[in-house]
Amino acid sequence: MKKIVFISVIVVFAFASCKTTKQPAQSKYTTDPATETKVFSVPAPGAETETKNVEKVPEEKPIAMRKEQVTFTQQEDRNSNENNTYFVIIGSFGQLDNAKNYRETLLNEGFTPIILHSETGYYRVCVDSFKNETEARSRVSKLRQAYPKYSDVWLLIKE
Repeated sequence: MKKIVFISVIVVFAFASCKTTKQPAQSKYTTDPATETKVFSVPAPGAETETKNVEKVPEEKPIAMRKEQVTFTQQEDRNSNENNTYFVIIGSFGQLDNAKNYRETLLNEGFTPIILHSETGYYRVCVDSFKNETEARSRVSKLRQAYPKYSDVWLLIKE
């Protein structure tokens, strides 16, 4: 008899605990947004409204620059870029194989990258080189606008 009473008490508790009654919090300070009145202001007919077409220009982050001594990993790259001082760097790697893989990715995207070996031991993947700093800065800005994923492009100045 005790077992039947015990099991029936457990069953009653089980069914009573499963019952949910969720209600939104009631407060005299909050109102239901569905019943809230909305107020719109409409300009009077003939009234001139001033509209400004202001185009939001994204803030351009400063261009990082670094002076390093570099060597070219391929002779043909050296012949065509040896006289340039400013190099637009799009990637930097500790292993030459990683730089070569990234170079292949950039080739598929239409770039003509070259790999430089820095005095710091890093392999820098360059997409353009210039004699003039202004042209190099302009190219960095254009790359950042055209390719947001390459927003961390920077300039290397060859010593």
